[in-house]
Amino acid sequence: METLRILHTNDLHSHFEHFPKIGRYLKNAQQDQSVDQVLTFDAGDFLDRSQPLTDATYGQANIDLMNSFNYDAITIGNNEGISNSHAVVERLFDRAKFPVILANLREEDESMPHWCVQDKILTTKKGTRIALIGLTAAYPLSYEPNHWHVKMLKETMDQVLPTIAGKYDVLILLTHVGLNMDRFLAENYPQIDLIIGGHSHDLLKHGEKVNGVWLTQTGKWGNYVGNIHMELDDQHHVQKIVPHVEATSLMKARPNDEEVIESYHKRGQDILMQDKVADLPEKFANDREAAIQISLDAIADFAGTDLAMLSSGLFLDPFKKGILTKYDLQKSLPHSMHVVRSTLKGSDLWRLVMEIEKNRHFLDHFPLQGMSFRGKIFGQMYYKGIKFDPISRVVYVNGQQIDPLKEYEIAVLDHYVLVPFFPTLAIVGDNKFLFPQFLREVVGNYLAEKYPIDGK
Repeated sequence: METLRILHTNDLHSHFEHFPKIGRYLKNAQQDQSVDQVLTFDAGDFLDRSQPLTDATYGQANIDLMNSFNYDAITIGNNEGISNSHAVVERLFDRAKFPVILANLREEDESMPHWCVQDKILTTKKGTRIALIGLTAAYPLSYEPNHWHVKMLKETMDQVLPTIAGKYDVLILLTHVGLNMDRFLAENYPQIDLIIGGHSHDLLKHGEKVNGVWLTQTGKWGNYVGNIHMELDDQHHVQKIVPHVEATSLMKARPNDEEVIESYHKRGQDILMQDKVADLPEKFANDREAAIQISLDAIADFAGTDLAMLSSGLFLDPFKKGILTKYDLQKSLPHSMHVVRSTLKGSDLWRLVMEIEKNRHFLDHFPLQGMSFRGKIFGQMYYKGIKFDPISRVVYVNGQQIDPLKEYEIAVLDHYVLVPFFPTLAIVGDNKFLFPQFLREVVGNYLAEKYPIDGK
């Protein structure tokens, strides 16, 4: 008989306000003498560049904190793999004291990234061989422009499983693919014993069993920590899996927790404030519309288009007169979004404008979460180069009535391709995702050129 305690996290998203409690909980649980062994895993999206310290250190601060959590292995999420440039990801795990398990991501030449392995066999103190396979969300439209090759889940599993056949007693997947895809994996690969998942932010307080496979996920932001009890017989076969979660809110706080949490923010703020971007004139003084208009110009310039669109809810703070720092930009535009150049026939661009106008009043105060959005409401859509006559329903492009047969290019965001409100973009748009700069980096570079500091 062997008993294991498996601790797990997912989708921490740089919510450092929970890290002191989580760190203490993991450290104490890892000393549990009532079981034969304790293992600790993370299922991705541990960083989020909407947090100043993460942004300022390109995730290195997160790695240092993750090291203190004593993970036995992790996989990555889209926030690690897509929200960072290829170069940043290549160096992200240089200081990591834990292995990164990731089977479905490759370099452009199909070689394995140096910072991860596709699978790993852990042998417990009692000799049980635990095979780990890591999988991340397969987003070719985002990974390919960032110079990665991402593989589909079934292709990956069919390739990896034969290579580890006969080498393990227990099979655990660390996945950042979402609950629906975890269910797909369970239905198609019943040899899996346990899936520790993330990405869809589902809270499975007592797990979910599908086709004999246990699925677990702890929601988001470190609100909960996973705590699984596993029993094995003397032949190393799994006899029992009991998933459970622990609420971080119920973990005991310490008097200096708030001071520690604030120090994370202040350290990031101090670093970002040292990096001055532009010297803005009076017209930007707390004028949100001025920030939107210059940002429209910025993404159009970046994409090489005459047309662009942006929603007002993206701008959490207006810009200001005078010196604009990277911290100011990060506060205003914290989203991990990228610019997309979409090519549409005139008839389809007209339809896109109709979708926007139809949804305009609904979206103005619509609370939105996910899909890289880090704000509160969607807001109003603003155009560059496009005018709409609501009486005649005519769309004008650069002063001319739209030609239904002509092709037009418009700068949009990946966010607008993902949200369900504008299906034309996703269905018929020829969309080129432009990497590696974030929206705020694109805007910052444009402002630096147009309003240089000291006229340089």
